[in-house]
Amino acid sequence: MNVRIEPLAGAHADEVLAIYQAGIDEGNATFETAAPSWAEFDAAKLAGHRFAAIDPDGQVLGWVAASKVSDRCAYAGVVEHSVYVHPAARGRGVARALLDALIASAEAEGIWTIQSGIFPENAASLALHQRAGFRVIGTRERIGLHRGAWRDVVLLERRSPKVS
Repeated sequence: MNVRIEPLAGAHADEVLAIYQAGIDEGNATFETAAPSWAEFDAAKLAGHRFAAIDPDGQVLGWVAASKVSDRCAYAGVVEHSVYVHPAARGRGVARALLDALIASAEAEGIWTIQSGIFPENAASLALHQRAGFRVIGTRERIGLHRGAWRDVVLLERRSPKVS
């Protein structure tokens, strides 16, 4: 895989949001129906824990970003993340490289838990996360309506072995 991982910045905005929208359109990535504006995306994601995968031509192949799960002090070391890869770049290790970058940045900052909710139909994402050290902690059954159907969400977390 010939890709570099770099901090996700405003210069990546158009490509990041297009990749996000492609994932939304496929129907098994999120309950969202449209990608947010860059200002909304930027405000919601933690600056030190978001990365873009860039090919040798400078094209964004994917992104990962984390958000706080709560403002309560007890949850200071817990984040929720999303990872999206351009459909044409899947199966090349891009998502794993992005997850590895997120895990490294989180551990360096003392974050002890990275969590995510994934539709059970998204088998590739579930397998990727389990290979990256995430474990299934449960399923939220019929948690929300999506395109007229009730959907389950599998909850996963990765507890850092480096942060106690």
